[in-house]
Amino acid sequence: MTVTELPNSMTGESPGSWSSRLAIRIWKRKSWLQVVFDVAAWIVAAGLAWSVLGFDWVDGTAIAVVLAVSVALQLLVGLSLGLYRSRYHYGSFSEYGGLVLLCLVVICALLIVTAGDAPFALLIVFSALILMSGSRYVIRYVHQIATRPWQGERVLVVGAGAAAESLIRQMLSDVEGAYLPVGLIDDDPHKKHLSIHGVRVRGTSKDIAEVVDWLNVSGVIVAIADSDAQFLQSCRDRLQMTGRWLRTIPPLAELVDRRVEIADIRDLKVEDLIGRSPIHTDLSEIVESIAGRRILVTGAGGSIGSELCRQLISLRPESLIMLDRDESALHGVELNLFGSALLTSPNTVLADIRDAEALDRIFASTRPQVVFHAAALKHLPMLQRFPQEAWKTNVHGTLNVLEAAAAAGVETFVNISTDKAASPTSELGRSKRIAEQLVSGFAARAAGTYLSVRFGNVLGSRGSVLLSFQEQIRRGDPVTVTDPDVRRFFMTIPEASQLVLQAAAIGQDGNVMVLDMGEPVRIDDIARSLVAMSDRQSEIIYTGLREGEKLDEELFGDYEGAVVRIHEKISRVEAPELDARVLPRWNASKQVIDLFCAQTCMSEVDTHEPAEEPAREAVAGTERAPGTVVRTVAETGKAPEIAAEVIAERREFLEAATRRIVGEPHVV
Repeated sequence: MTVTELPNSMTGESPGSWSSRLAIRIWKRKSWLQVVFDVAAWIVAAGLAWSVLGFDWVDGTAIAVVLAVSVALQLLVGLSLGLYRSRYHYGSFSEYGGLVLLCLVVICALLIVTAGDAPFALLIVFSALILMSGSRYVIRYVHQIATRPWQGERVLVVGAGAAAESLIRQMLSDVEGAYLPVGLIDDDPHKKHLSIHGVRVRGTSKDIAEVVDWLNVSGVIVAIADSDAQFLQSCRDRLQMTGRWLRTIPPLAELVDRRVEIADIRDLKVEDLIGRSPIHTDLSEIVESIAGRRILVTGAGGSIGSELCRQLISLRPESLIMLDRDESALHGVELNLFGSALLTSPNTVLADIRDAEALDRIFASTRPQVVFHAAALKHLPMLQRFPQEAWKTNVHGTLNVLEAAAAAGVETFVNISTDKAASPTSELGRSKRIAEQLVSGFAARAAGTYLSVRFGNVLGSRGSVLLSFQEQIRRGDPVTVTDPDVRRFFMTIPEASQLVLQAAAIGQDGNVMVLDMGEPVRIDDIARSLVAMSDRQSEIIYTGLREGEKLDEELFGDYEGAVVRIHEKISRVEAPELDARVLPRWNASKQVIDLFCAQTCMSEVDTHEPAEEPAREAVAGTERAPGTVVRTVAETGKAPEIAAEVIAERREFLEAATRRIVGEPHVV
């Protein structure tokens, strides 16, 4: 960057000076004062035209007539166009367009009055137009100067686009604002001479450290809604030695359909630095699937459920039923969406998905057309300790919601799943895998579209590793990481919710829609980034993987067959159909649940006939003939007749196992 001049400081009087108070008074009375200024503009324009053309060109009587006609039309047409009734933003291009239209009317009238004296008519009209436009510009400019913030922090804004223009305009219009923009940074060479509301581009992102010292700013605001993670990281690195803070604005997924505001400016979060690319969804397709329909969301008080509700309400559904068993969570989401939380609205429903009768009543009375099933138990270590709770909620709770939805004639059912359902090794993963298969089973026999959406960890959710790390850093405790090489997929809550809506719009019946999570991130890197952002010294200790945890998560199981991409960020895989009638009861023992999961979760074949090896060893009293060889379809695939024999053998064994251990089938 070549420095040719020092930046201009804000000149003028402080907000409490007499000139500032006068400018504010004029601004408050600008509509009627503008009438006086416009009449004066015609008088001055007539005098200028008369002096330029010569006093012999027209006589005084003609001048008087021209003035009378011009002023009369100015007032009549101006009032009809709303020029003096605050119809237009003062001094805007829209108001200028109204002035041009008014002048066209006046010029036509003057050509008649002056018997076609075009030079005189044109000169007086154009002079008046310039004077009227100029007076508006001067008043607006003086008002902007008078109301600029004087006590706010001097800031450098990165990005010279629409978001920066909106933020700078808001900053400069608040005399008591927290920020005073004094410069812009942009890497586009075509914008190197750009000025936005008097704030000039001072260099590129490579010059940011030099510019902040030159302009003596307190910090930097990145006004780019979908900033690249590497770009933010480079800005942070360049500013690290300067001691200036770095802030940004939310991604477009969080803004949804509103403009960026000063209140949106926030400190960097670790999710800004994990390297996810911005998502692009077809909003028209999503709106078409939601607008005017009755929507029900289970688990509406949770992290994903509440964000789904926030995005759904902006798509104008006929009704949005928010169901949760946590009354405090319902209170919070209603307050966030509607600004009040009386909890008397029919939109909030307190119920537990374990209660099938309550769900039947709710679905029968509300008749939802689209259901988003986000209610679940999701903490892996806790469910390893209490696996039957996962069974009751994630499996039978999902079954209860499915049955209620099918009975109510739901058109679209979307089950929120997890990447732990792919090749599951934990109680959480197994319960969610069975839920995916139940959804596919209902897709085969119920009207409407039934599908699941699978994705990885969401940043900032309740119980998220980020919150745990931040609390440990705040308390000065060591930051605990299970393993230095453990990696996880991450996505922000708004991103995940937006892609869930997209998957619901384009999803295919009976399939699992898998969201593109980008590249997996090392948990150790996240911990170290949080420590660096906190400016505190925290030790990182490694505790070892817990039961059921993997070193690397996966989005697709090896046994799931072809992966078909149906969207830039969404793929699909087929989920085997699971008949709910073979499902053990909600209060089944852990032994029975383990047996069923072993038979159901990892088999390539139809889950009506799961692989029997683990079950046979576990079923006490189930006899097998001596010398019988246990075979799998994969092992006998060379001969179709042998494969058929194995399947028949499995069917026979499953029936025996069901009678001996599972008990009577669960009747749908």
